[in-house]
Formats: sequence, C-alpha cells, structure tokens
Amino acid sequence: MAEWITAKQFQESGGVEDWRALDGGASAWFAAPSHAAGAELVRRIGALTDATNRHPDVNLRRSGVDVRLPTRDLPGLSGRDVALAREISAAARELGLAADPSAVQNVSLAIDTLDGAAVLPVWRAVLAHVTDEEGRLVDPHSRWSPIWFQQMDAPRPLRNRIHLDVYVPGEI
Repeated sequence: MAEWITAKQFQESGGVEDWRALDGGASAWFAAPSHAAGAELVRRIGALTDATNRHPDVNLRRSGVDVRLPTRDLPGLSGRDVALAREISAAARELGLAADPSAVQNVSLAIDTLDGAAVLPVWRAVLAHVTDEEGRLVDPHSRWSPIWFQQMDAPRPLRNRIHLDVYVPGEI
C-alpha cells in the first residue's frame, strides 16, 4: 500500500529539484536541443515506467519534453512518485537535457454556471470526456485540460462565464 504525501512533502524530498508539485500531481520540463534527443528521453521514461507500473503523462515537443506524474485516480503523490521523479531526472541528466522548472504549468478551464448538473452532460458528450472523482470533466486520453464548473449565485450577463485557472510554480 502506498503512503501518500503532500505536495509540500514531495517538494521537500531530496533529488526532485527539477519537479514542481502543482494542481493534480508533479511536473517537470526538460529542454531538448532536438526532437531526437527528446524522443530518447521519452524512450528511457517508457523503460522506467514499465518497470514501476507508474505511468506518467509524457508530451514530446519540438523544444523539449513535458513530464507529469498525475494524481488522477489516486489520493495524491507518494514516495513511489518521488523515486520515479528522481530516476527521470537522472535519465535527463545522462542525456545532457536541462530541466527548467519555471516552464512548468497546469491549466484548467472553469465554467461559471447556475446549474452545473444541467450543463455538465452536454460538455461531457461534446468533448467525449469523463467525470472524475472531484466532479471535473477530464479527457480519458489526457490530451486536454480538465474542465470544472464553478457555482454562480446569480446570473452575470455582462461578465465572461468561462475562465482559465493557471497553476505555476510558486517562485514565478
């Protein structure tokens, strides 16, 4: 059984300086000089995660690799996440890829509504999302940001009812 830790405990663990615990897990960005260099890190992450049965979200981009240890379907981060973060960082260092914690961010879409239960099924059907344990809509393939419904107490016809929640490291 995993022992769950807080975001603060994760950040205070040694060897995770490349990582930031944000809403929904821990994330790191590793800059890569080429697509091939980033792909090699992705390959190494695949080998690491097959051995641990903990599967991060990995996004290979032209300029680097975004790695997230999501907590969806889990109560939180654990010591296993700390160990995996350390191993991923070590693999990146072996490849000469530098981490840039300031590039880490998580974004969610918030929709203000008087009746979230009435509009949620429409958004779920249109986007082919599923409802998570917190009542948010999430892409089952982890391609898009979560969507959550913020309860309004009164109609606000002259104000935008959709906004982004952006989570960035505290030092930014």
